[in-house]
Amino acid sequence: MIGVFALAASLLTLDKMLRLFDFVAVEGGPVGVVFKMLGALIPEYASLAIPLGLLLGVLLAFRKLATSSELDTMRAVGLSYNRLLRMPYIITLALLAVNVALVFYIQPISRYYYEQMEYDLRSGALGASIKVGEFTTLADRMALRIEESEDDGRKLIGIFARVSNTRGQVLSISAREGAFLATRDNPDTIILRLTEGTIIQDTGSNTPRVLSFSRHDLPIDLPAIEAFRARGDATREYILPELLRIGWNRESPATARDASLASFNFRLVEIVMMLLMPLLAVALAIPPKRSTSALGVFVSIVMVVAYHKVNQYGEDVAALGRVDPVLALWVPFMLFAALILWMYYRVAYVPGGQAIGALETMFARISKLVGKLFKRRTPRAHRAGAEPAAQAAAAE
Repeated sequence: MIGVFALAASLLTLDKMLRLFDFVAVEGGPVGVVFKMLGALIPEYASLAIPLGLLLGVLLAFRKLATSSELDTMRAVGLSYNRLLRMPYIITLALLAVNVALVFYIQPISRYYYEQMEYDLRSGALGASIKVGEFTTLADRMALRIEESEDDGRKLIGIFARVSNTRGQVLSISAREGAFLATRDNPDTIILRLTEGTIIQDTGSNTPRVLSFSRHDLPIDLPAIEAFRARGDATREYILPELLRIGWNRESPATARDASLASFNFRLVEIVMMLLMPLLAVALAIPPKRSTSALGVFVSIVMVVAYHKVNQYGEDVAALGRVDPVLALWVPFMLFAALILWMYYRVAYVPGGQAIGALETMFARISKLVGKLFKRRTPRAHRAGAEPAAQAAAAE
């Protein structure tokens, strides 16, 4: 179960990791921030990976018992499926408590932390470097361009800067090398130390002033970074008490109340769904007799992921106020629960019953057809030479 959880969480983060690497590269930020942002998304992905890991863990355990005929022995001595599910349900209740903490408390805060890091990256508060080969505007009075960057930005090569002041004077500076230095006295100002370059000062007269230097320090005022917004701009950033306070308050705006109730019911449905996972696992774990089909594993993943997507669509529709959150989220849950209970009843109480018997039969026929297509055929010449030998052996 832990292995399935780790695999599911890894697969969910792979696509996001690629997009984050591209985003950080475009913004010119440090690579380490990608892993911090992925860490902030783990609680969000874990809310789906935990039920999936629970489902496949129980399913694979019962499937192993069934294919090794140990399940038949347990059933023969009087152990029912309800008795066998006692320990899986103890594990389910423990994971249910973990998921409640994730969905209602940890996930909203981690999502806000993710949004804050994204904002800091866009605004440059995370130490985003100046893009190589592009003009960068600093403090609305300086344009800077760098040809090459080495040692993670500590060494700059081929620098051009154009600086203007309030008196209308313009400095055009070019230098062979340079480096950024921090100042202790004023953290809002950094020093660009230039080496071996030229300064052209345009004072408004006909003849500009030209100055060559071996080293020149150019102070740069960092742009002011606005403070990030307070938590709660999005409904998914609210924890449980905040959701209830907004959703049950008649004085709240209708849009905020609908979004809050939709988010609350979506999270609650996702949690209650975990109570059905052991029953679904048993219903899909038992293959037909004398069969080792793993079709149930595939069907279980499709059902859980599809139901999760249906819940997401229901939340979006309910948040817009078009459908009541109870109808949009709890009606699909009741249908899904009825299907799982019927499947479990077929396996546990109907002799020889199969939850997906029709699918198993169809899958077996398709497998045979595919096997015949790829079956190795004996060459005709070999068969012709083998027939006389077989007839002689039969005669003897």
